[in-house]
Amino acid sequence: MRKISFITCGAGSRGNAHADGAVKFAKNTDIVGVAEPREYYRNRHISKHNIPPQNVFTDWRAMAERERFADAVIISTQDNLHVEPAKAFAAKGYHILLEKPVAPTWDECVEVGDAIKKAGVILGVCHGLRYTKYSRKIKEIIDSGALGDIVAIHHIEPVGYWHYCHSYVRGNWRNEKESSFMLLAKSCHDIDLMCYWLDEQPCKAVSSFGSLKHFRPECRPAGAADRCLECSVESTCPFSAKRLYMDRDMWTKWVVHPEPTKRSLTEALQTGPYGRCVYACDNDVVDNQVVNLKFAGDQTVSFMMVAFTDEAGRSSQIFGTRGQLTGRHQKIKVFDFLTEETTEFDPSLHNAGITGGHGGGDYNLLSSFVEAIRKNDQSVLSSGIEETLASHRIVFAAEISRLQNKTVML
Repeated sequence: MRKISFITCGAGSRGNAHADGAVKFAKNTDIVGVAEPREYYRNRHISKHNIPPQNVFTDWRAMAERERFADAVIISTQDNLHVEPAKAFAAKGYHILLEKPVAPTWDECVEVGDAIKKAGVILGVCHGLRYTKYSRKIKEIIDSGALGDIVAIHHIEPVGYWHYCHSYVRGNWRNEKESSFMLLAKSCHDIDLMCYWLDEQPCKAVSSFGSLKHFRPECRPAGAADRCLECSVESTCPFSAKRLYMDRDMWTKWVVHPEPTKRSLTEALQTGPYGRCVYACDNDVVDNQVVNLKFAGDQTVSFMMVAFTDEAGRSSQIFGTRGQLTGRHQKIKVFDFLTEETTEFDPSLHNAGITGGHGGGDYNLLSSFVEAIRKNDQSVLSSGIEETLASHRIVFAAEISRLQNKTVML
């Protein structure tokens, strides 16, 4: 088994997680290069993976100018910085593990797709939900015929009030111009999951509604300050940065500061983006959205993304002509209409923090990606560029529907 080598383009939270996962879970792999402009994250990557000085870069362009010196590249830059590195590294012959979404516009997604196909390299887009044992078990149940013909699916992504505030009000994905719109940034792999469960059938029609209802200046409580640590009403606010980052044991503390202590967190909340009042940020992405889909086989799908929930665990109901499947908290129940009996499934999961994130999907994705490289076979992965573009296209159509208040025919 030959060693598979990676370089990392963007060594923030996702790049770090994927690099760690590649080494930890995909056997006989190595991280041999990194491009990262921020000193702390670059040095962390160098130290973890013993990367030689000649393979360290502050700009991905310099790394891409080198002759190919690894098998694959992990591209985990911000959403709006995926296109150029994807095209450049594909042209060099690197296999690509690309964070979702592919790009913030449809035309750019097509550009990346064309570059991948022209280069003939293997692409793994980080739609981790396809790769969980839970999702694969549901797919197995559907394919077995236990539910009969699928008629409808209802799927909910409860983002979690704290997660939404962290990432989509104060954080990196709060503003469309700096990243992408909410459905693409957060839920493109939920839409992708529906396509996977329905055997990649074409989607024929899309409608959607959604808005930024709450996290706006006009919803700001009387007396609220611009920063939580200076606010007289902070103790009554469920979205308080002090409560979320200092009073609770949140795993997101290390995003606020890479080495979180009481002092470093205090300084970060006094001066950085995560200490801002949620009603005084430059956020513009929606906090609630519904999407309705009609597929070629006359199946209908209803999807809801909502910020105001107590959890971040997805749930699904799948309605067939012979039975109903209910999935929640990684557990599955199937009710058979003929026997009127319920069968329960509890797929075992690998879930080692963020490295094994998305319910173990990241683990299985990385393992499949490395196997695909070793076999030089894109089909080892459950999706390639065509499947990814098909599900992305639905997401862009949903945003057109939401903005223009119309049903979009595909």
